Amino acid sequence: MSRPTATPPPDPSEETRPAVAEGSGSRTDGLQAVLALPDFRRLWLGQIFSQLADKFYIVLMVFLIAQYWVTDTPQNNMVLAEAAASLRLDLETRAQMITLLATGIYVANTVPAMVLGTVAGVWADRWPKRQVMVASNGLRAGLALLAPLALLPGPQLLGLSWGYWGLVAMTFLESVLTQFFAPAEQAAIPLLVPRPRMLAAMSLYQATSMGATIVGFALGDPVLRLLRSSLRGIGISGGEFVLLPLCYGLAALCISTIRMEEPERVERGTSVWNEIAEGIEVLRERVSVRRALLQLVLLYSILAALYVLAISLASAIEGLGPTRFGTLLAMSGVGMACGALGVAQLGQGLNRRRMASTGLALIAFSLVLLGQGRGSLWLTLGLCGLLGIGAALVAIPSQTTIQDDTPEAMRGKVFGLQNNLINVALSLPLVLAGAVVSRYGLMPVLWGLAAITMIAILIEKPWQRC
Repeated sequence: MSRPTATPPPDPSEETRPAVAEGSGSRTDGLQAVLALPDFRRLWLGQIFSQLADKFYIVLMVFLIAQYWVTDTPQNNMVLAEAAASLRLDLETRAQMITLLATGIYVANTVPAMVLGTVAGVWADRWPKRQVMVASNGLRAGLALLAPLALLPGPQLLGLSWGYWGLVAMTFLESVLTQFFAPAEQAAIPLLVPRPRMLAAMSLYQATSMGATIVGFALGDPVLRLLRSSLRGIGISGGEFVLLPLCYGLAALCISTIRMEEPERVERGTSVWNEIAEGIEVLRERVSVRRALLQLVLLYSILAALYVLAISLASAIEGLGPTRFGTLLAMSGVGMACGALGVAQLGQGLNRRRMASTGLALIAFSLVLLGQGRGSLWLTLGLCGLLGIGAALVAIPSQTTIQDDTPEAMRGKVFGLQNNLINVALSLPLVLAGAVVSRYGLMPVLWGLAAITMIAILIEKPWQRC
């Protein structure tokens, strides 16, 4: 199979881009140098609004479930109690009921990535990336406008109103569009950033993602309640539904102004499946890309499970409760953002493999102690922050390695495979976490995740010379 492997196409054009190089005393690999690139700034702003919308979406779904579908105690909601009994689950608290229904939303968000992630990556290489990103955000904004319809009365299915299943279907379609947006966004970064600044760019990318986690999860619930009450005060109901279309729309607007020169696409006449095979071949040939991808699969599997576990952790803390689970996830986002900023400024001289192993060790340590500190607000917040720092130490070097070592013509395919593998891997803990917590409790899940992380460290063998 013939394809360029030595010289990535973006390098020649990127060297001529007016950035920070004109300043004699400026850094060439820090955050300032990356933010000086105007088109990358526009992509970055689009990422901020899109990531915020993704986090607000999850919070809105849990908010609606708690407000409209889990209004009774488990003893008074016989339909859910019977459904749980058929699944051999024990529903003793309202938090467990919310967790069970929220798991349906998480699954709907995951299935498209399992089925379409790789195929969408191929089309991200075939289609203009800017247009793909703009269209996906615009269509997601349109879908979000349909959310209020789920509150209309209607028939029931499996003991729940049609509106809940409507939200599940909407989540599925939102996720389908995300599968096209994600590989196009990731593949666009090397076209806008010169190679020496990639580590800083990926650090900013991860820091922004985690910053959106902080704002989205920590402020999601109060912002939704504020919009709901403030608009109701002027006679407008449903104010909580304004946020998602606004964020997705602003993301589409920012990205539409990017000037991005892509290499001319040559019609190859190959099928989608052949191009998927080419992406798989990149993973076979390049050990560094394969290793980095496996680390990302493990990391996002753990983080996805924590989406579910955070509801149980928050319900045990006085003053939080299950609907404010986002506070714990936001604290992990604080840790990730701090870790990402540290890597951006100091990570150039560090070995990526050992950095990732250190991050995995911090994650395992945090998971073991999270169960022990259950009910303690400050200890739980501190451990979530430490886990976030570990996540940053894994994600940034791994993602930078994939960006650096993947040929430009193959990036969409590899990123599609990456999203596919990540979502296939996270689907199992995502689906099982709520069920296992409901049946066996929180501790077995936390200890199981910690054990898997320790095995990954042993496989990586960080004590060997790199």
